[in-house]
Amino acid sequence: MTLHRTAARPGAGPRHFLDLAMTEAAILRALVDDALTDKKLRAGRPRGRIDEDAPLYGQVLALLFEKPSTRTRVSFDIAMRQLGGETLVLQGTELQLKRGESWADTARVLSRYVDVVMMRTAAPENLEVFAAHAGVPVINGLTNDSHPCQIIADLMTFEEARGPIRGRTIAWCGDGNNVSHSWIHAAAKFGFVLRMACPSDLRPSRRWLDWADDQGADVLLTDDPRAAVEGADCVVTDCWVSMGDTAGERHRLLQPFQVNEALMAHAAKDALFMHCLPAHRGEEVTDAVIDGPQSVVFDEAENRVHAQKAILKWCLEAI
Repeated sequence: MTLHRTAARPGAGPRHFLDLAMTEAAILRALVDDALTDKKLRAGRPRGRIDEDAPLYGQVLALLFEKPSTRTRVSFDIAMRQLGGETLVLQGTELQLKRGESWADTARVLSRYVDVVMMRTAAPENLEVFAAHAGVPVINGLTNDSHPCQIIADLMTFEEARGPIRGRTIAWCGDGNNVSHSWIHAAAKFGFVLRMACPSDLRPSRRWLDWADDQGADVLLTDDPRAAVEGADCVVTDCWVSMGDTAGERHRLLQPFQVNEALMAHAAKDALFMHCLPAHRGEEVTDAVIDGPQSVVFDEAENRVHAQKAILKWCLEAI
């Protein structure tokens, strides 16, 4: 087994992966391409088998969670192991963060122990402070503002099934949440049309819509789900109540935006259905759609491993 060491970049800081909006389009394109290639190379191999070149052999990834996780936690863990590295799972409630240690000091300490950190935190400012004080790369595993790792897997999933996404039409139906923000970023970086159907009270953050305008992105906002879905190549939704939120009035506002068979009938005949999971069946999507032939939700989940591998390799300069 070959030992790979990350080459130092004189005068440069760590390669953080914090948001699609902050990452060059060419880099994002390379990440999706690398993830697609990795999946082909891994086909038929045991999931616990280390890649032959083991590009991250001897390196350690810390997985720091403030919020619960299934796909992010497991996919990053498996990704790092396949790359030859090791992982350390940390819960915020188990660290001195719980007793008031600052994110800045926590970043400084963990940087002395590990080679890269993935953070899943509620407040985006926690991620920003951590990254500003970390001496190693930091990856955004989800904040209330965005979910960039998920979208790399989603883009990979679309292109795996339908070819290049540039020029295609993606429809978002439901809450204008953190995942929708990352789809806005992706529309600008990858050149596809994004139609977003959201209740007027639950639209995406204005600052991201303004950013999209500045970038010349083709993003259309509407309160009509059928208008958004009409002829679309892919329909995307997410749960109506995020972790830590309460349902309240949200269900009433979002009910007309449920992705069901009637709504999918307005999309292109070969349209895909995506959901980052976990799904609340019978709320944002019906069983008939999520279990139907157009659904690629479990391909998305599987592809998180390959997307995380690409992101880790880029952060640690192994690609």
